[in-house]
Amino acid sequence: MSNQKHLTSDTLTFTEPVRLHSNELEQLISAIAKDAEVRRKSGSEARPFYAMELIKKSRLGALRLPVELGGSGASIRDLFYVVIRLAEADPDVAHSLRFHYYQVEEFLQSPAGKERDKWLKKVAEGDLIGNAYTELSSNNVGNSVYETTLTPDGDGYRLNGTKYFSTGTLYADWVLVMASTPDGSTVSALIPTDREGVIIEDDWDGIGQRLTGSGTTRLENVFVYKDEVTFIDENKTPFNSFLQLILHAVIAGILRNVVTDAAALVHRRKRTFSFAAADKPTDDPLLQQVIGQLSSSAFAAEAIVLTAADALDATVDSVVDGNLDFDLSHEASLRAAQAKVIVDELALRASTLLFEVGGASATRQSENLDRHWRNIRTIASHNPTVYKARAIGNYVVNNTKLPIREVYF
Repeated sequence: MSNQKHLTSDTLTFTEPVRLHSNELEQLISAIAKDAEVRRKSGSEARPFYAMELIKKSRLGALRLPVELGGSGASIRDLFYVVIRLAEADPDVAHSLRFHYYQVEEFLQSPAGKERDKWLKKVAEGDLIGNAYTELSSNNVGNSVYETTLTPDGDGYRLNGTKYFSTGTLYADWVLVMASTPDGSTVSALIPTDREGVIIEDDWDGIGQRLTGSGTTRLENVFVYKDEVTFIDENKTPFNSFLQLILHAVIAGILRNVVTDAAALVHRRKRTFSFAAADKPTDDPLLQQVIGQLSSSAFAAEAIVLTAADALDATVDSVVDGNLDFDLSHEASLRAAQAKVIVDELALRASTLLFEVGGASATRQSENLDRHWRNIRTIASHNPTVYKARAIGNYVVNNTKLPIREVYF
């Protein structure tokens, strides 16, 4: 058992990275859930800075690092289980870590070297990484040509551009920026979020996942050192199911919370309808059936996500010198796409079915039960299901591989 200690009920102190199935992890998740509930009941939209600070202190961002490198040695399946638990406590927090975990995975699968070791050390110390990836331009999503530019300037470069939907960057220590050079090369720059010229605007106005810090990032003549730039290898195995699947881990976590809220709603009801099947709502077989349906949907969503995560584990186990096995990578992409098609439908239906166990009072804004549908709808909109279903069908019928170089932001 870990020797982590806790000073008070409100302050958690961590002497080592939090581990899977530990009391410390349970206490961390409980603290995040309590913080989310307090903020929600206050009626404000205060950001989860406290929760993100706890995550840094606990070094939860280092879950996937081997123990000898300062991490917890978790598998991808383990990681996705933790994301589900985090999303149950606070889906904004879980979603905000999406790019961080993806970038850590990129580091882990890269060839060993000084640069890789530098970044893994920062992750082991608790640093978090955000993104400045998406642009609102005429280029299709997934196109590797960016309007954001990286131009030579003396011993380094200058970075200029505007990025949108920078999920998690508001809470991050570092930001990875995608850009194009004057000669058309695609590059990434990993820089501190507090560097001069990096402007992070908390202006995300979506109907759901409102506190993920998914705002605009402006880059105004930002100086970038040469060792902060990576030229992207366009020939690297391109399938990328990690970013998609982590969204559905968040949805699976939300569904856990839907079940909890449904049961609590039934227990809070003091009366029922004259034509109800029982005098007490808790004894009503119809309400029990609805909650049984919700519980089954939550179980199915989680099982689907974790099974797809197994395919990702097999893929990363195949890495040689930074290159993935093409067939295993495609299999992981296929499983993530199949997960999306089913989990989206299950979750959207469940978040509406929740209201069947309450009367009209369940629709009060003070109950805030509509947040589940809004959050799920927002997450599911990242990658339209119809495109995924068609690509899966084309593969099944014609053996046509799924599209490559997909980007999930």
